[in-house]
Formats: sequence, C-alpha cells, structure tokens
Amino acid sequence: MRIGTLARTTGVNQRLLRYYEEQGLLHPARDFNGYREYTDADVVLVRHIRQLLAAGLPTAVIAEFLHCIDDDGGKPAPSLCPIMLEQLERQHARMSEEIARLQSSQDALASLLAAGRFDRQGEDRLRV
Repeated sequence: MRIGTLARTTGVNQRLLRYYEEQGLLHPARDFNGYREYTDADVVLVRHIRQLLAAGLPTAVIAEFLHCIDDDGGKPAPSLCPIMLEQLERQHARMSEEIARLQSSQDALASLLAAGRFDRQGEDRLRV
C-alpha cells in the first residue's frame, strides 16, 4: 500500500509518517519509481508507535526498543528485551518527577490564588 492508504488506514497524516521514517521508526520498501510501499505489518507498527507516543515516550526512545514490541491483539506488548524495560523504567521515573514538579507548581499557584482572593475580599469590604 502507498503512503496515502497507510495514512487513511491509521489516521496518521502523511507528513507524520515521513517523520516516523526519518526517525527510524518505519522502514518502507521502495518501488522502482521510488514510491514508498507499506505492508499490513506497518499498519500495526504505526498503531504501536501512536500508543507509545500517547504514553509519553519520545520517538528517540521508541526507536531504541521498537524491535522489542510484540503484538497482543493490536496493543503493544513489551517483550523481555532488557533495553526496553530499562527505558520504560527511566521514562516512568522521569514522568514521576515531572508530575511531582507540576504538583508543587500547582500547589504554589493555588496558594497565590487563595491569597489574592483573600485580599480582594478585604478590598470589597472597604468599597462598601
């Protein structure tokens, strides 16, 4: 199948499919005229890539262990590939740190908002 068909089948635009190829995630065959040719396996692969991206993994990380992904009914299933497990653990730790940082920022913002509301109430009483 050509890139347009793959795009329609997966819901991923052609430009993004070319980007996946540039990142080493997709390896389409080429016709005699240079057109990319994709297979049904590429459809599954693109869906796996999308699911891994949705999990917050960057394409550089996905490229390192994409060969470790098995298909489990249309969902990516990690195999016992050590590099994949290491990367997943590293990304999980990074996300946990980011969540903690964001929670701290959210708490600080909530404190500022609460203080601002308190100050406004005092101003409103002075105006009456």
